Order: sequence, then C-alpha cells, then structure tokens
Amino acid sequence: MAIFLGVDTGGTFTDFILFDDGTKSVRIHKVLSTPKSPEKAILQGIAELGIDSRSLTMVHGSTVATNAVLEGKGVRTVYITNKGLADVLSIGRQAREALYNLTPIKKPPLIESECCVEVNSRLSAQGGHLQQLDEQGLLELTERLELLAPEAVAINLLFSFFDDSEELKIEQAIIKNERLKNLFVSRSSDVLPEYKEFERGMTTALNAKVGPLMQGYLHRLEAQLEKKERQGVALTIMQSSGGTTSVEQAGRYPVNLLLSGPAGGLKGAQTVAAAAGVDQLLSFDMGGTSTDVSIIDKDIGFTTGAKIGGYPVAVPMVDMHTIGAGGGSIAQLDAGGLLLVGPESSGADPGPACYGKGGKRPTVTDANVVLGRLLPQSFLGGNMQLDKQAAYSAVETIADPLGLSVEKTAQGIIDVVNDHMVRALRVMSVERGEDPKDFTLVSFGGAGGLHVCALAEELEMTKAMVPVNAGVLSALGMLAADASRERSRTINKQLKHCDAADIEKAFSELVDHVVKELDHDGDQACCSGEIKTILSVDVRYQGQSNTLNLPWLGMKKIEQDFHKKHKGNYGHDLDITIELVNLRVRAIKQRQSFILPQWEPIDRFTESYITMPSMEEPVPVIKRSALKTGQRIKGPALITEVSSTTWLSEGWNAEVDNFGNINCRTDHA
Repeated sequence: MAIFLGVDTGGTFTDFILFDDGTKSVRIHKVLSTPKSPEKAILQGIAELGIDSRSLTMVHGSTVATNAVLEGKGVRTVYITNKGLADVLSIGRQAREALYNLTPIKKPPLIESECCVEVNSRLSAQGGHLQQLDEQGLLELTERLELLAPEAVAINLLFSFFDDSEELKIEQAIIKNERLKNLFVSRSSDVLPEYKEFERGMTTALNAKVGPLMQGYLHRLEAQLEKKERQGVALTIMQSSGGTTSVEQAGRYPVNLLLSGPAGGLKGAQTVAAAAGVDQLLSFDMGGTSTDVSIIDKDIGFTTGAKIGGYPVAVPMVDMHTIGAGGGSIAQLDAGGLLLVGPESSGADPGPACYGKGGKRPTVTDANVVLGRLLPQSFLGGNMQLDKQAAYSAVETIADPLGLSVEKTAQGIIDVVNDHMVRALRVMSVERGEDPKDFTLVSFGGAGGLHVCALAEELEMTKAMVPVNAGVLSALGMLAADASRERSRTINKQLKHCDAADIEKAFSELVDHVVKELDHDGDQACCSGEIKTILSVDVRYQGQSNTLNLPWLGMKKIEQDFHKKHKGNYGHDLDITIELVNLRVRAIKQRQSFILPQWEPIDRFTESYITMPSMEEPVPVIKRSALKTGQRIKGPALITEVSSTTWLSEGWNAEVDNFGNINCRTDHA
C-alpha cells in the first residue's frame, strides 16, 4: 500500500495533501511556513500528520529558487562568454518596461561586471569554428576564476547550440582544477540550447546563481528526512512546466523550478475541473502573498517568454500572470491619501494583524475578518484562533485618515484588491481575444473563495467553481502531475532548406535524451513505465522575431498549419518565406496512482448564523465537510473548511458535485 504526499511551500503557509492509495482517501493539513528554513515547516507537517513513511512518495513544490531570484540572494557567480560580449546581460533588450517613463531606474546587473569574463573562442552563425580555446587560454581562465572565488559559473558562448565543444572544454578545465572542482557549473548548451544570446545567457546565469542554494536545501531536506528515520521517503520535485522531476535533476536545473508551486495549482485546477466535466476555465490562485491567474482551454498553456523578478527565463513554463495581491497584501495610503493594496505583503512572519504575531499593518485578511467573512474560531478548522480586535485596530489606522468607518474601509480594501485581480484576469482572457463569459471561473488558494463571486460579477461571468480542497489545490496538483522532461534545440533554417531526414534525426536525439533522463529517475512508485513524447516546432515568417509553436506532423503539414495559425492569432497571413526556428520535445511518464475520490460528507449538517456588517439579515454558516452530493445552497452564505472559506454572495446559488466541488451559478452577473 503506497502513500503519496503533496507539499506546497508558500509565502505564508505550507500546504499538505495526503493520498492513501489503498483506501483512496485524502487528508489535508496546513502549517505556517518557515521562510528561512523551509524544511522545518515540512518536517513539522509530516510529524503532525503522523505519517508511516515506509512507503511514502513525496512531491514537493519549492519556493527556494524563486525567492532567491526575487530577493536577489543568489550566490556569487562568474559569467563566461565570448570576447566583446561581457556586457550582454547588463545591456539586455532595447524594449522598456514603462514606455513613457523618461527616467527609468535600471535594475542592478544580475552579475557584477568584474565577474563577467571573456574568452577567445568564436563559432560562426553556421556553427563553424573561427577561433578555438587553447591550453594557455584555459589556464588563464582558471587562474582568473581562482582569484574571483565564485560559488558558481555560468558559461554562455555564441552559437553553442550548434556545437557545444568549446563550452564542454571550459567545464572540463574547471572540473580538473583542484581548487575549482566543487563549483556549480551551468552551461547554456545544457540548460537552454536555443538562439537569442541574451535570454539564453540570463537563463543560464539564473540557473547558476540559485543552483548551490537549491542543492543545499534539497540535501538538507533529505538529510532531515533520514534523520527522522524516514529512509523510505521517495522525494520528487514539481517543475514550472507542470511535471515532476528527480531531486538530482531539480538541483542541476533549478531554473526549471521558478514557478513550481503555481504550476501545481494550475494542474490541480485542471484535474478537479476535468472530473466535473469543465474544460474551459479561468483560474486564479489567491494565496497569502500573490495571486496567479491563468486560462485553460482544454489544455494548460505553456510559454517560453516568462519573466521572474524582471529577468527573462526562456525555459518552458505554464502560462500565467502573477500579481502582488494576496491575503497578506498590506493596505496603506499613498502621499495623496489614496488607498493602495499590495504588492507589499506581511508574509508568514509577522503575518496579518489578526494572526496575533505582532503584525500591526492592515491586510486583506484583516479586512475579511472585520467584514465577518473569516470566523476567528473556524480558521484552519479551529487549529488557529484569529484576533478580531487586532484586525479591527489595524484597519482603523487607515480608516481614521480616510474619515470612514472601519467596516467601510475594510470593504474598500476588498474592492481595491478585487480590482487588481479582475485586471489580471482580463490580461489572460480579454487581451487574448477570449470572452470570460465562455469560461468558468475557478478559484483556489487559501483566500480565493472569499473573492470568487465578486470577481465573476465584475467579469460578467455566470459560472464559478470552488474546487474540493481549494486551499491546498497546489499540493493536490503535485500529486496529479506526471513526471516530465523538456528539451529543445535551435535549427534556424528556412523551411524550404530543411531536410526532413535531418529534422527527424534531431528529434530522435532529443527524444533519446529525455527518455533516458526519465528512465534514470526510476520513479516507479508513482509512475507507469510508459513514456509519451510530444514533438513540436517553433515557426515564424522570415524577418519576425517571435514564433508560433505547432505540433510536429511532418514537413508537409508545417507550412499549411503555420499560415492557418498565424491568421487565427493575428487576423492575417503572408506569402513570404517561413523559417523553422526551434525543435521541442516533451516526454511524460504518466502517473497512475492518484484518483480524485468521490465526495463523502464526514460531519453532520448543521447551520449556525452570524451577523455581518452591511447585511440586514443574519447569514448562515455551513461546514463544507457536512455538505452532501447534490446539496444546494442559496447565497448569502459562508462556507467554512479547514483550508479556506467561501463567501457565496447574495444572488448566487451553489451545488455540490460528486467530487465535492462547489459549483456556483448566477443569472445576473
């Protein structure tokens, strides 16, 4: 009998969902995160769950790499590139973040200029050797590295995606040097063998800067698990692409983990929605620090154009938009006396004022407490008591300057944060030509259910869903995720000059690479032996800088499919040369064990009533764990559970489906 544990480390809470393969039952748990040592919260949660670890498989979504990038706390890294290109990472692209800002504040360089080292090596744009590194050049490089004393090295040479021999030569020289052999080495030809030296270099450098931190964290976690006599734990890590990977691979390619937790949430949303027969959804994951917004039209979308902390990260990631709006987002007044909410967050320590840990500044969570939508005695299933008076006092600090009551100020905080999320949802829908009314709004995260009806109304949507275990859905998604690997290679040829046999050979080499990696993981505890491969290509018109991704169906189909997709996306096609830019392979080893269980109430149904500000009649309070399949609820109502709370607004009705999802409907959104 196998036991599977999904663990999502967030900015405020660490979430757990435990699936017993024998009984097909699910247990959930939450503990406050310990940002300085994330493994402490994980060990605490495992202990409190009382897990028999002899047959435990744990899938973990980690924020260690993400936080290191966002907070600028990566290790000292040397960037090695061709002569004359040391400033590429600092110069970046010409495009400005704020077009009309005439005095933009430039971000500090990712790597200091003194740590950007040039070497006399050069390939042509066709992959031919124009200048090669000799022994003297390698000796001078290693001596320079000894003086700089970095913890990591990022190697990014021009056109190394055609021929990686020079990058390998540098890596071997470092490994053979007794004083440098323990350095973390990140090669662009290994991390991202694609064109665009800036994006490739930045991705490779980020991988190097957070690599030692990620490896150190994973080694500490494994050591602590063994120390607690949990040698039976099989640990796998969630990737930004929505699939899982081994600890070894996660430590080697930490840049693939930068959206680890949010990717789990998106996979969880897709899983529970599909079980309920919903395949078109707008999702928003509202946690303690941020909200992640995405759109799913049957399949999860992917992008290679994401930015983390303002830095481009060109590895495949789930396509989502993130804003600094969460339960812990701090409300304050600007210099003109206007109300602002976020992106600054109270985090887990001290957290919102109502947590009673010393926080004094008002947050979205405090506003929900003041409005009666979060019940102090029911938070985390009663395992954590909220301080209502502390929340009231915190909101009062901005209510007085505004000249409003505490209750009206709290409602203002909610309205402002809702507006932030509505705009984010429009970015992922309206700005892409999609009508939100055609989709179901799926909310999750600890704070999502409190805002779902209001957001749906603003978007004129009539359907919404609060999934089962919504407060820990990212952890659930990690259990539902398949093991996966992605690999790419730049071709950069006009389609008419491409040889079908050469393309098939290149695809075969990429497939062999990812399949060997998956087989090496040996993750038989949770995944079947069958591996599915998905082949695709990036294509563009000659002269364009961006590409469209198409499934690979052979040379004859590409031209026709590209014209059709370009016209569908942009309203026109062109009669000009087409270029085949990148080949992409995604390999998936499918997970067989996790099955979303049928819903069974575990408590006896009872209704209590509370008085809420601005509500004329008492509002019913219902335990979600007592709801029966098919049961209907009329708003207004407050639905409480261990991991979150749902506010069903007036004018909305809800019904519980076979899996425990709350499906909400309204006729006048």
